[in-house]
Amino acid sequence: MTLTWAQLRDLKCGELEGAADGWGKASNRADAGRDRIETQLLTGLRGTQRGAAADAAVGRLQQMSRNLQYVYTECGLLRTTLNSLAHELRLQQRALREALDDAESLKFTVHADGSVTYPAAGEGLIDGKPLPGGTASVGSLPGLLPPSGLVAPNPNVAKAQDIADRVAKAVRTAAEIDWRYARILRQLRAEEGLKVPDATWTDAAGDAAAVRDAARGYLRDGIPRDASPAERKAWWAGLTDEQREEYLAVYPDQIGNLDGIPAVVRDAANRDNLQLLMGKLEGRDDEKSETQLAGLREIDRQLREGRQPPMFLLGIGDQGNGRAIVSFGNPDTARNVSAYVPGLGTSLDEEFARDDLKRARDTALGSRKYDSSSAAIVWLGYDAPQQPIDDPLGGLAVMGNERAEEGGLAYGKFMSGLEATNENEDPHLTAIGHSYGSRTVGAATQHSGGIPGVDDIILVGSPGVGVDHASDLGVGNDHVFVGAAENDIVTKLPSKQQSVVGVVGTIAAGPAIGYVAGDIADQGDDDLWFGRDPASEAFGARRFPVDAGPRLVSRHGFSLEAHSHYFDPSRDAMSADNIALITSGHSKRIKVEEHR
Repeated sequence: MTLTWAQLRDLKCGELEGAADGWGKASNRADAGRDRIETQLLTGLRGTQRGAAADAAVGRLQQMSRNLQYVYTECGLLRTTLNSLAHELRLQQRALREALDDAESLKFTVHADGSVTYPAAGEGLIDGKPLPGGTASVGSLPGLLPPSGLVAPNPNVAKAQDIADRVAKAVRTAAEIDWRYARILRQLRAEEGLKVPDATWTDAAGDAAAVRDAARGYLRDGIPRDASPAERKAWWAGLTDEQREEYLAVYPDQIGNLDGIPAVVRDAANRDNLQLLMGKLEGRDDEKSETQLAGLREIDRQLREGRQPPMFLLGIGDQGNGRAIVSFGNPDTARNVSAYVPGLGTSLDEEFARDDLKRARDTALGSRKYDSSSAAIVWLGYDAPQQPIDDPLGGLAVMGNERAEEGGLAYGKFMSGLEATNENEDPHLTAIGHSYGSRTVGAATQHSGGIPGVDDIILVGSPGVGVDHASDLGVGNDHVFVGAAENDIVTKLPSKQQSVVGVVGTIAAGPAIGYVAGDIADQGDDDLWFGRDPASEAFGARRFPVDAGPRLVSRHGFSLEAHSHYFDPSRDAMSADNIALITSGHSKRIKVEEHR
């Protein structure tokens, strides 16, 4: 059926918006049901029941929660699709009505086919009589041929042609909009039955992408991507409930990763986006997708466990080597918030989801022993160098400054967001850098104003931070803390000039282990790969005691485990406790040890 201008004029966009409201209510009911399952039913079951029956009930409730999450997502997409359709059609209605109003004021007649009849006007050069009227239609050029010199064109010709073209353009654009949205709406349908398999989430990811593309003028252009975190917080606060719901339904990836948006909102958006990401990667057979999918599934598993402190998913994405930001405890309500940056070899994979999340959780639990109002974050918001640290020669080769500089900029923006959304008058923020992550934290301090809101900096397993003095990090010498295990070879990496000498010697010597055990160690001064040794007296930080860790070379072989024990209370209780004291605001209670 061909759309006519009369149909476009009489279209009731409010009815489309009314239908959208109905889908919105269905989406909200599903979300409320999911929230009740997660916060009441599952919590109650886990806290009071044990055994096979309880485990089975938990599994069924988790499946129901997942189904309701799918209903919430799809109904939200339907609402936004209909609202976006109404928005775009209303724009064309306005353009049509303006053209019709111009025709009426000029006493032109617009016919059903869109042609426009205009009256006689002007006067002939010879007889002075009005020039005859006519009809303009789309694609015609009435009266626009060059005059003979004796006859001037009717002044109404160009006006009528402009109105005809505007009417035709509005109708044509509206027809294109109708076709585009009809195709999207046909795709937004669920499979029969109550179960929502992984394949359905793959379809949902495609649905979300299609609606995002269609709604770009309706919603996406309003997202303040280039604003400050404080401005983004104010933007979100100024939206209506319906606008927030639509943004969460259609753009969970952008809202969930926008610094300055409240933590509970980011968490809700990212939990939905996590399902869409897993659906997107499901079934792909490339190594990167399989690796990231394993990491996402492990994060999803932990989120569904109802762990304490409660988990908040503050960022998630598949760009680069993957992105994941997880907080244990609410960083907006906690007085003490720490954010740990992992280093060399870290990417979004199962190992990260298992080990790095545990480091943040251990820090949160340790901090809460000294102040219950504490939260700890693991921040994988950049692409760390990927050469594994168990290949020292290759590890050195990839450890340049570029990724630290890029990551430091992103980390500073994230910390600015924490500062903007935290509800305490003067929260205590701690930046933690481990391994190459300490170089990233160091880079973040060198931007104007340093790292926003940060009071203390902890550097563990550091190959250097890019500066030669603790005072260069912007928080004062007494607020920079360093942990360096005696057997952690990464804290003894030589300067780049020294490493070249070591490599040349090793080529003749042979085994890599001989290189690591001897030549790669610091040559007796304070210079490391990225500047002065943070554990040295010349650097000027406060060094806290840590366990020496397993030896690099022993009868059991080659080991780098000393580089990974700093946060683990079962493997290095001394280090973990010192980190907890600092992050909870009790740094005066830590013990210090001699510098190198």
